[in-house]
Amino acid sequence: MKVLIIDDHDMNVTLLKNLMMAKVPDCETCCYTESAEALAWCEENDPDLVLVDYMMPSPNGLEFIERFRKLPGKRDIPVVMITAVNEKDIRLKAIEYGANDFINKPIDTAELTARVKNMLALRKSQKALANRAEWLAEEVRKATREIVEREREVILRLTRAAEYRDPETGMHIVRMAQYCKLIAKAIGLSEDEQDLILDASPMHDIGKVGIADFILLKGEHLSTDEFESMKKHTFMGFEILQGSKSKLLQMAERIALYHHEKFDGTGYPYGIRDYDIPLAARICALSDVFDALMSRRPYKEPWTLDDTMNEINKRIGTHFDPDLVKAFKAVLPDILEVQKRFTYE
Repeated sequence: MKVLIIDDHDMNVTLLKNLMMAKVPDCETCCYTESAEALAWCEENDPDLVLVDYMMPSPNGLEFIERFRKLPGKRDIPVVMITAVNEKDIRLKAIEYGANDFINKPIDTAELTARVKNMLALRKSQKALANRAEWLAEEVRKATREIVEREREVILRLTRAAEYRDPETGMHIVRMAQYCKLIAKAIGLSEDEQDLILDASPMHDIGKVGIADFILLKGEHLSTDEFESMKKHTFMGFEILQGSKSKLLQMAERIALYHHEKFDGTGYPYGIRDYDIPLAARICALSDVFDALMSRRPYKEPWTLDDTMNEINKRIGTHFDPDLVKAFKAVLPDILEVQKRFTYE
């Protein structure tokens, strides 16, 4: 255990140091006669106990304690003030600033030894408790990571179902999810929120597993009745995902249900508009359309980037949230890099 000794008299410092070494087992001392130098040392180091004299040139004992307690991580370290002053106001001020105990001058060796041992025992308990808390926190983090990984596995296995019906859809899911994360980052969402939308957005079209092949893979535009059937994939996805306690699946549920809603209220299935559409669904809608336009489909060839961006611009405020389009354009180089990296072969 490391004991910091501060006194402006060399003889007092030597006395305290020798007492610590002789009477307190497993004790290492660090000694200063200048309190300012001791404070500078404390900025980079953590003592286990501080013994500080009151009567010193500035900063005196009170001032030292006040500044010491303001340093990061020094709130709980025991501090004992050594003083020949018996004034009640000074002792109350010392307690207010953070002193834990007092030693009166002239120093009684037995009393000093007992108080130091008590303070170091307290410090050992504090450190043991902190280590235990950190161990428990790490165990919680491990368990949380395992839960997240299991959720991701479930999502990946479900979304792979789409690949058996349309291999290009599999890559579309991967690209679109990456676009969503990039947009989420561009608008300032936290890393946790970015990862949540990355993991949830691949579920946006999971309801298409219930759509007939002759509609899903039709090589031309759908008839009115066929399109009405296709629109049901939003409800089917919602029904597959609903009712989970998982934040990830709850977001996936909202995305699946609302990703075809439009900013002006002309989308489906409910025709809601503006910010009534969940943010994740608005992000997904933009990412989904961009990748669909840029991709080959049974009914069309891929569009050029210029044509795609012109179409995106036409839909600002009608189909898409204007703020999200602005963020999308800010990260467009990264989005194009994702598109190249995840191309189906």
